[in-house]
Amino acid sequence: MDEYGVGRTFSEIADLLEIKGDNPYRIRAYRRAARALKRFPESIRDLWERGELQTIPGIGKDLAGKIAEILTTGRCSYLEELHGEIPPELLEFLALPGVGPKTIRAVYSQLEITSLKELERAARRGDLRQLPGLGAKTELKILQGIHSYKARRGELPLGEVMPLAKELYHQLQALPGVEEVSFTGDLRRRRDKVRGINILVSSRVGEEVIAAFRDLFQLARVEAEGGNRIVVTTRFRIKVDLWVVTPEQYAFALLWATGSSGHYQGLRERAAYLGLELTECGLFQGGQRLLSVTEDDIYRLLKLPYIPPELREDRGEIQAAIRDNLPKLVTLEDIKGDFHSHTSWSDGYYSLEEMANAARSLGYHYLAITDHSQSLSIARGLTPERLLQQVQEIKKLNGKLTDLQLLTGTEVDILADGTLDYADDILSQLDLVIASVHSHFHQDEGTMTARIVKAIGNPHVDILGHPSGRLLGRREPYAVDMEAVLQAAAQTRTVVEINASPERLDLTDHWVKRAREMGVKLAVNSDAHVGKRLRDMNYGLSVARRGWLEADDLINTWSWEEVQDYFEKGVAHG
Repeated sequence: MDEYGVGRTFSEIADLLEIKGDNPYRIRAYRRAARALKRFPESIRDLWERGELQTIPGIGKDLAGKIAEILTTGRCSYLEELHGEIPPELLEFLALPGVGPKTIRAVYSQLEITSLKELERAARRGDLRQLPGLGAKTELKILQGIHSYKARRGELPLGEVMPLAKELYHQLQALPGVEEVSFTGDLRRRRDKVRGINILVSSRVGEEVIAAFRDLFQLARVEAEGGNRIVVTTRFRIKVDLWVVTPEQYAFALLWATGSSGHYQGLRERAAYLGLELTECGLFQGGQRLLSVTEDDIYRLLKLPYIPPELREDRGEIQAAIRDNLPKLVTLEDIKGDFHSHTSWSDGYYSLEEMANAARSLGYHYLAITDHSQSLSIARGLTPERLLQQVQEIKKLNGKLTDLQLLTGTEVDILADGTLDYADDILSQLDLVIASVHSHFHQDEGTMTARIVKAIGNPHVDILGHPSGRLLGRREPYAVDMEAVLQAAAQTRTVVEINASPERLDLTDHWVKRAREMGVKLAVNSDAHVGKRLRDMNYGLSVARRGWLEADDLINTWSWEEVQDYFEKGVAHG
């Protein structure tokens, strides 16, 4: 349980309190604490061990006690108490478009609705439109949202699951008799949302490994167990499926368990075409097993180059492999810098110099400082005067830096009518301009699309930030014609961001692949508010790789001079 996990717990408490109609000051306290935790520069576990949790802004004695309880037990008794008062399923409603805590309180208190099934029935009957502030149009959106939500129910954001997954990985590696360990399924394919943690282990003492694994989870519930497999729910309510096979079975089991089902079926058809039979137990020819030690061996015997797990989604990767036309996927080593970061000038925690040092520690050549613009008051957005003052401070700091260049920039708000939050004469003085939507999320598709297209038509806009506005598990994407946005980006040579923040991962891999097909350049950006979050670049690269991107498709694999040249060539696009 890291800062994100505890922060999400506090956000859930705030949501339940708001549904309950509790004291608004208490609600705000939990929301402030959740934001502070997600952006605090130090490990909260380290702070807890030193007895310094109350040094976090907004964390007093009471909240520090709750954090200590969560870190110690993986539980929060106050949250469980609220679950006893407010049906937890009501929180699922927050994932629906147009539904916030106040709406939930209304349907709960006035219509006594406590489940998604009841909400859907009420919407179909037209009962919701009778409530204040809800009309037929919102009712229809809720119905459509319920249908979409059902398809992804039970999924968790990759960034929420990965810290626990890594901890398990290292614990399993250390067990006696374990030869190899690998994630499988959604996690190995690095999907942005996963249904749990699937792990495959190679060992000749499977029963002993499973017994030792069970002891790692004294607070977990065993869901199923038998033979060489065990499924548990951890104290963090995340399902873990552990499968142990022999070293001889490992490569075949890994290929099968990684999936996707469509990809694996394609490989089986390829095997049949070559007169072979592929199963999770082996690759056979005439009933005789062919020797294969690794996945590479299996692909080679199928007369295919190795296909990275991120591409195994049955989206034409096998056909591309047959033609020897697979992309050479971008890697972390290709990244030269980050174009989206925040400092203590707005809602970040690190100073300019501290962010520079964090970027230097990663070997970056450049880092753009893109604090929020003036309209986003909740994030302490900069007035034009403060922005220009920051520009001068960055220039002074650059005079001291020898191995990193700080770029002057902004994450400027795209206002409701598509105009920008700063005038052109201000934007023209910056190295880099990211334009993002931070308000009026409920505009209809036509209005939102026109708004974004107008903004990226501004000659000073270099990058479109987090293009769909989604927050994984918290907020659905706003209504926008992404195809039209990408067409406009292609015409104006505007770079489109893959926001690597674990709570965003926006653009999605589907649209990343489509952007590449349309010739749109992209940038993976961390949106870091503290130095350690620059490392979230890894999450964004997972999206880039799933979108078939090669190094040259991302501008932050280029030198700053090459990026400048690209931006300057795009000036005429306005």
